[in-house]
Amino acid sequence: MFVAQKIEAGDKAGFYRELLAQAGGLLQGERDAIANAANLSALIHDAVPDLNWTGFYFLKTPSELVLGPFQGKVACVRIPVGKGVCGGAVAKGRSLLVPDVHAFPGHIACDSASRSELVVPLIRDGAVFGVLDLDSPLPGRFTNEDQQGFEALAALYVAASDP
Repeated sequence: MFVAQKIEAGDKAGFYRELLAQAGGLLQGERDAIANAANLSALIHDAVPDLNWTGFYFLKTPSELVLGPFQGKVACVRIPVGKGVCGGAVAKGRSLLVPDVHAFPGHIACDSASRSELVVPLIRDGAVFGVLDLDSPLPGRFTNEDQQGFEALAALYVAASDP
């Protein structure tokens, strides 16, 4: 059975290397995408400081994301592609790091406590099929180093999970 360990790394690069290693151990041997999304969102939410929402949205039609496994308060269930940070990341096919969600045009406020957001697209065979969404109550919480760390975690999730 997997047991998460407290990450003691003093720098962000080391923190994300350790988190990625733990995530690899957590997902090893399990191919179910929903089970992996549930466990990965729990691991991230527990290990990463200053998050108030951690989870997944999946494309159920070409124009709409639907809520998947998450940790945090009740969330928006459906998000149109191109709307908000999540829908914007799908439409652009790249990660979106938003230091202040109140300054982001069209931001969808599922949790009014969220102040910054990082959304990483899940890409398989060149096509986006969902996103990993991270919210923080702190403005400017996410850095480019965080983005790189979460992009590596998203790639691990995609590789470890069946379509």
